[in-house]
Amino acid sequence: MNGWGVVWLVCAFLVGSIPFGVIVARVFYGSDIRREGSGNIGAANALRSYGRVAGIGVLALDALKGFFATWITSPFGGAGPEAVAGLCAMLGHCYSPWLNFKGGKGVATWLGVLLALQPLAALSFAIVWLLIVVPTRYASLGSLLATLISGAVLWWLEGETLVLGLVVVVATGLVFWKHRENIARLRAGTENKIAFRRSGEAVDARTLPESQ
Repeated sequence: MNGWGVVWLVCAFLVGSIPFGVIVARVFYGSDIRREGSGNIGAANALRSYGRVAGIGVLALDALKGFFATWITSPFGGAGPEAVAGLCAMLGHCYSPWLNFKGGKGVATWLGVLLALQPLAALSFAIVWLLIVVPTRYASLGSLLATLISGAVLWWLEGETLVLGLVVVVATGLVFWKHRENIARLRAGTENKIAFRRSGEAVDARTLPESQ
C-alpha cells in the first residue's frame, strides 16, 4: 500500500473514532452516555439508558462506521487492505482520541466491516449470535462467539490470505480484550442476561449486558 493508502487508513481510524453513542445522547437526550448505565458508549448502554430507538440508532451508526471505513479503501484492491481499514475503524471506535482513547467494545463496528467485506460472514455472525443468545440470554457470550466464528468464515470465504488472517486474529483479540470483564462474570456465573419481551411487554433494559 502506497502513501495514499496510509492516509486512507488514518481516515478509517478517524471515521471509527466518531463517538456516535455520545453524540446521540447529547443531541437527542441532553445527557452524557458515559454517566449512564455501564458508562459504555455502545448500543447496549444506549438501549439501557434511553430506550430502543437510541439503542438501534447507535447500533446502526457504529456498524456504518465499520462499513464505510472498509468500503472507502476498496480502490486499493483486495480484501486484505480493506480488512486492515476495517480494523483501523474498530481501533478508532475502541480507543477514540475524542474520548481520551476510551470507547466501545467493537462488536457493532466489526459487523459493519463484515457487511462490507463478505455479507455471508455477516450473516454467520447474526446466526451464531441468535443461536447463542436466544437459549442462554447472554448477549456478551453471543457477541464473543459470533465474532470468533464470523472471522473464521470471512477468512475462509475471502481466500485465506495472511493479511486477512492477521486482521481477523487481531480484531477477534480486540473484541475479547474489551469484553474481559464480561468474560470474568461469565466464568463466575454473575453475568447479566437479556430479558426477552413477550408480545406487548417492554424490555427491562437494566438486565442487558454491555457488549457493544
